[in-house]
Amino acid sequence: MKGKYFIDTNIFIYTFDPSSPQKQALARKLVAKALEDSQGVISFQVIQEFLNVATRKFKIPLESRDCTLYLRSVLAPLCEVYPSIEFYREALDIQERWRFSFYDSMIVAAAIEAGCDILFSEDLQHGMAIRNLTIENPFR
Repeated sequence: MKGKYFIDTNIFIYTFDPSSPQKQALARKLVAKALEDSQGVISFQVIQEFLNVATRKFKIPLESRDCTLYLRSVLAPLCEVYPSIEFYREALDIQERWRFSFYDSMIVAAAIEAGCDILFSEDLQHGMAIRNLTIENPFR
């Protein structure tokens, strides 16, 4: 894999999901690679969504101290995109042009802003190209 790539929230959630061992293994491998090669990117939104799910929706929710450790060691080193007015304008443009939900549009806008070639997500259409970005479902 060459170039920068964006990792959607669902990948991080699968790293904690023992009910799908194959997806869990692939997700863990992708996150480990991102931390190792410094090419993986996330946004503030991925952090927010992950922490919400981890503390409220996991079968066994993570404790605050565990979330803080994961935030510091995994999420923070990958986070490159933070909100701005221009970022929200871009997300609105993507929402209008491609008919994504606003939150999916923010993920796409973040990947584009970070200069990523690939957006890894299970939630969006595999193979779809938006500007210079290609959506790829790593579990296909």
